[in-house]
Amino acid sequence: MNELDLDVVGHWTEIKLQIIRDYSREYAKILDKQQVIKYFGFIDGFAGAGQHISKTTGEIIDGSPAVVLKIQPQFSHYHFIDLDGKRSEMLRQLSAGRSNVSVYHGDCNKILLEEIFPKFQYKDYRRALCLLDPYKLDPNWEVVKTAGNMRSIELFINFMIMDAKLNVLLNNPEKAQSSQIERMNTFWGDESWRQVSYTKQKGLFGDMEEKVPDQEIAAAYQKRLKEIGGFKYAPEPIPMCSSKGVVIYYLFFASNNQTGEKIVKAIFNKYRKGKRYGH
Repeated sequence: MNELDLDVVGHWTEIKLQIIRDYSREYAKILDKQQVIKYFGFIDGFAGAGQHISKTTGEIIDGSPAVVLKIQPQFSHYHFIDLDGKRSEMLRQLSAGRSNVSVYHGDCNKILLEEIFPKFQYKDYRRALCLLDPYKLDPNWEVVKTAGNMRSIELFINFMIMDAKLNVLLNNPEKAQSSQIERMNTFWGDESWRQVSYTKQKGLFGDMEEKVPDQEIAAAYQKRLKEIGGFKYAPEPIPMCSSKGVVIYYLFFASNNQTGEKIVKAIFNKYRKGKRYGH
């Protein structure tokens, strides 16, 4: 594996990987003991190359695919997707010799809906844990809502608020390009993000729109996961911050299983209390 092809990641990514490791381990333990559930999978929609370079230490560290492949007990099957062909090939090298790993090269929004999600029907007693951790505003809301309605799939979702703020959630919303607005519509599912992201304030020349704090937008997405997305449980997300305390993205969890919510709340709170997610 060529180090030049690996992403250099900040401390927030390392904390996210710890969160994924912590929960995936508990998830696998619980599902492995359930006699009625015979098949449970792990899905990574934006899997990357399987390894990263730590910005903190300069060392190569495991990415989410490598992290989860080491967890015991094993998942029944692993589905890794990446849009980049070179990284997909790296994933194949990482999982060489394992018959319970499938690697896909392409758009995860299409692959998840057409090829992977159908394998995890609730009525067939099949379950999956799915990580959707992109660098930009993604995935499509259709993917999220489909998972919620299926009831068999739990999600970790990265809401890339930094991308949204740089391109869509501008102080002057009229300056946002139509292509960027469409991206946000696709991520959010409709145009209602506009109503929750801005408030009207009285100005000298009439009403003015003013952007609300990031945490209010995150809270609205959390509410949306439950009211529109089909999930019973969506605990407060954890903000992933730079060393200067700037929120890069919010990591959400959504599930139809109360046990999953309880475990994730405990994991999120562990990192919140330790102040380890921001520095």
